[in-house]
Amino acid sequence: MRIGIHTSIAGSLENAALKAVELGANTFQIFSASPRMWRAAALKPDQVRRFKALRKEHGLAPLAVHDNYLINLAAADPATRARSIAAFRGELERALALGAEFLVAHPGSYKGQSLEWGIEAVAAGLNQAARGLQSRRLAILLENTAGSGAQIGSRFEELAHVRALARRGMDFRLGYCIDTAHSLAAGYDVSTAEGLDQTVRELDRVLGLERVPILHANDSKAPLGSRVDRHQNIGAGYIGLEGFRRILNHPKLRSKAFLLETPIDHPDDDRRNMDTLKSLCRKSRTTIKPSR
Repeated sequence: MRIGIHTSIAGSLENAALKAVELGANTFQIFSASPRMWRAAALKPDQVRRFKALRKEHGLAPLAVHDNYLINLAAADPATRARSIAAFRGELERALALGAEFLVAHPGSYKGQSLEWGIEAVAAGLNQAARGLQSRRLAILLENTAGSGAQIGSRFEELAHVRALARRGMDFRLGYCIDTAHSLAAGYDVSTAEGLDQTVRELDRVLGLERVPILHANDSKAPLGSRVDRHQNIGAGYIGLEGFRRILNHPKLRSKAFLLETPIDHPDDDRRNMDTLKSLCRKSRTTIKPSR
């Protein structure tokens, strides 16, 4: 199984890969630049070479790049939308340069407009940002959301609609990244056996499981249907240890890459979360101490 975590590129790209190795990951996710600034520093060719060498040496695959938090391709304000399209173009260019397999994107918020307008704006923005670029390796993954405010993507049907519109003029594969905490907050009960089976059936029917290569493995501080996006350490939230045991061992999900985006409240939280996920992959019911 592919079990990994989001690691920081602070200092250098190599640090992110080395941290993933240190934590025992065989897959990982990064930001390719600061996630809270519009301006992105150019990648340094020597760092990119060493980063790729480390990935190859340690079998770190797939690599997911997560897009900037400021990007909103559904923004009603023309200036913000233009900056978002330009920023997403930069995300694509850096993901290509890094040899990433996936670029994970939040669909955005349609505040001030209708949901339908927002979905069409996201699809058009993706096409505009990707114009003239192409890759058989890199796929863009639309991430589901918790559904607070005017977020697009809390329902699987909304993600499918964005993909259907965007893929007409796109030279990239388009798929989906499903976040467990966002799913629970949006009303998909992945915490119970019955709810998980129903959610997996919905994923397959609406999105197609073959188009979901990555799951963000996050417990939730907020309860089912709350529409509140608050990640929690594995086993310490409303999904719980047994919920994650079922998710990790579900026969239709075991082939996916699981990536942690859990909080770091204590110095060893990343390692504890990694160790917990790995332990849960074993089908035995050995007592496991949840992460804080």
